[in-house]
Amino acid sequence: MRTIFKLRILQSLWSPQSPSRLFHKDNRHLVSQIVSHYESINRCEQELPEYFNFPSDVLDKWSQLEKAGKRPAAAAFWWINDKGDEVKWSFEELGYLTRKAANVLSDPCGLQRGDRVMVILPRIPEWWIVNVACMRTGIVFIPGTSLLTAKDIVYRLQASKAKCIVTNDTLAPAVESVLPDCRFLKTKLVVSEGSRDGWLNFKELLRVAPADHDCIKTKSRDAMVIYFTSGSTGSPKMVEHSHGSYGIGFTVSGRYWLNLTPSDIFWNTSDTGWVKSAWTSIFAAWSSGSCVFIHNMPQFKPTTVANTLSRYPITTFCTAPTAYSMLVQHNLTSYKFMSLHHCVSGGEPLNPDVMEQWKTQTGLDIYEAYGQTETVTICANLKGMKIKPGSMGKAFPPYDVQVVDDWGDILPAGEEGNIGLRIKPTRPFCLFSWYLDDPEKTAFTERGNFYITGDRGIVDEEGYFWFLGRSDDIINSSGYRIGPFEVESALMEHPAVAESAVVSSPDPIRGEVVKAFVVLAPAFVLHDPAKLAVELQQHVKKVTAPYKYPRKVEFIQELPKTVSGKIQRKVLRNKEWGRA
Repeated sequence: MRTIFKLRILQSLWSPQSPSRLFHKDNRHLVSQIVSHYESINRCEQELPEYFNFPSDVLDKWSQLEKAGKRPAAAAFWWINDKGDEVKWSFEELGYLTRKAANVLSDPCGLQRGDRVMVILPRIPEWWIVNVACMRTGIVFIPGTSLLTAKDIVYRLQASKAKCIVTNDTLAPAVESVLPDCRFLKTKLVVSEGSRDGWLNFKELLRVAPADHDCIKTKSRDAMVIYFTSGSTGSPKMVEHSHGSYGIGFTVSGRYWLNLTPSDIFWNTSDTGWVKSAWTSIFAAWSSGSCVFIHNMPQFKPTTVANTLSRYPITTFCTAPTAYSMLVQHNLTSYKFMSLHHCVSGGEPLNPDVMEQWKTQTGLDIYEAYGQTETVTICANLKGMKIKPGSMGKAFPPYDVQVVDDWGDILPAGEEGNIGLRIKPTRPFCLFSWYLDDPEKTAFTERGNFYITGDRGIVDEEGYFWFLGRSDDIINSSGYRIGPFEVESALMEHPAVAESAVVSSPDPIRGEVVKAFVVLAPAFVLHDPAKLAVELQQHVKKVTAPYKYPRKVEFIQELPKTVSGKIQRKVLRNKEWGRA
């Protein structure tokens, strides 16, 4: 009943008034035809269907409406790069290309339902083609970022037992260097204009492949995608999701958090190796019938992003908090984003100061959401809700989100604990299936009636959730428990700080104290480090509770980061405690 009530609140908020939505009012029924059934599953009013396949049950439905003249043949996919190249597909064209690609995977690649394919490609159209083709064939898709090294690739190929890899000329040599250790790998596909010895050429095969293909009838619980995600210990774990969990689970995210309709053009800057690329640039956007916009930028450049938002009719924008920080430092007041009306963020906590600067420079709010590789959206700020800067928003259907103690007992509002999702008596359909080949890790995430996210937080009296940090990132100094994000946010408000990471450091009196690793902004590199450290300490004392200030400050040239760009506090913490 509680979840149903939440969705009714969401429905009352969904009444976009943007003039850019040219055919929204006349075609609202198009959204209902595709979306309503799956929303009712999120509301727990209907059971998860036994069978579900996103291309046949969603994408092909949009294509059929286009053919019947009930939906304008607007772009479903719009891709550009810095060289002036451009690709546009309608849903009908997307269906045509992905059915051809499905035939490529089946023959000559010889892949069958349940086989696993690792795909390491930058933001090029072929990534979307292969992704959807895997769903059509029942093949399990394993994305990876183009930043992976040969060591990363061989570990993933060995652990997943992938039979095929799809990559480009840039990464092909790294794959070739580890081939002797990849006994399960049978087929190598390269996305290239030219041939490469020992590889099948995807573009050439796609050109000649037949376009007739019958979509495999997959069960909702069948494996669809595997993500490698870093844990607090050990090698990256394999997170498996099913066809139903993502294909249906992101329906409400697209409609209510992203606020999308068939007339929207949605740009998410995420790397294709990140989970958010599939979250929003496939499932959430296309379940709403929206156009997915992609700018293939080798590197994130604020000028390029600002020019793109000015030049193209992008209505909805999603990027990481770090990217928003870079954009506001660039100063956007001279740009006009004529079509943009909705901005969202996720992946890491959003600094309230960055949110305020974005609002000042663009006139737009940023609607933050929270989720994990293991979940779909857990919490979100939605249009029509009061935004509390620094909060992740409220619980998002179908999850019952609570702050619980280490035994799974619910804590009162305002008390710090583990962010947990209720899994008993019924496990939410959109939660990951398991950590593949790691039953102990899977079981460890369960406490009482809850799945424990590994994140610490609080919930206030109004139901807003606040992120404090990862469970193993929390600093306990003289009995005070300090979340690193609060200290990092305070540091980021000082003009001398370009980046920061806060960890615990041993102390003979307090047990541990707060230590800040700081990357300086260029203009402050030559300043006296001792005086600057004191200045930063005083600044933090003023901005947040005095006990949270960093008693130790170390200036470094760069912070250790994962391949997806997230700061590795664990590396710094291990160094401090002599565990490196």
